Amino acid sequence: MPVTAEQLLERLQQALPAEVVDAANGQVCVDMLCIDVAPDNLLDTLQVLHDDPNLSFKQMSDLCGVDYATFGDAEWSTETGGSASFSRAVDANSIGTLSFSNNTGLPDSDQPRFAAVYHLLSLDHNMRLRIRCHAVDNDFPIVPSVTGQYACADWYEREAFDLYGILFDGHNDLRRILTDYGFVGHPFRKDFPLIGNVEMRFDPIKKRVVYEPVSIEPRVLVPRVIREDSRYVSDSVTDNADDAAEAS
Repeated sequence: MPVTAEQLLERLQQALPAEVVDAANGQVCVDMLCIDVAPDNLLDTLQVLHDDPNLSFKQMSDLCGVDYATFGDAEWSTETGGSASFSRAVDANSIGTLSFSNNTGLPDSDQPRFAAVYHLLSLDHNMRLRIRCHAVDNDFPIVPSVTGQYACADWYEREAFDLYGILFDGHNDLRRILTDYGFVGHPFRKDFPLIGNVEMRFDPIKKRVVYEPVSIEPRVLVPRVIREDSRYVSDSVTDNADDAAEAS
């Protein structure tokens, strides 16, 4: 019998200290309980979640980084085709524009910018749990490495470091895993240019790979043709159209 998110929150409150999981810490998102844990409490919390027989979160299914720099910004609304949505790639005031400028500013916020998110699975109790750990320092984001509790976190943490620049204290081999060895920056950060900074190609004359400025030209991404698609018309609208056709 699956355990509901509310029942799981009660188990967490019984197993963990009050400062880790209080009555206000715990929200349900897409049928999954999500709790915030401070970096200082992360390792002890995961150890309890792993060892407590009423929880038994033995498996980590995923670990990822998040950049909340523009979280909630209306710029990312895609319900309209204006400068606040599809044209954001070429809007001079947009974050991560199609330009070579490094002066793109981020909105001021008193909230932590970076977070590491952990998805845990308990096969014994058919439960899933999401844990979010915010890095305190936005300029030097660092959270504890959890490879001691979950060995599979090794490559996950390297990926989060590579793409977001989040450092994992205690990781014994924190190197880039997806980008090139000489890559500059972290491509999933909100202030990283959408087209990147450089491009690479093999030079047949020099017999080696060379790096050059990006040659992509900025372009507007607004769709020029918007058609009615009958696949998304409700049955009632279709029936009314058929009735009107028969009456005529």
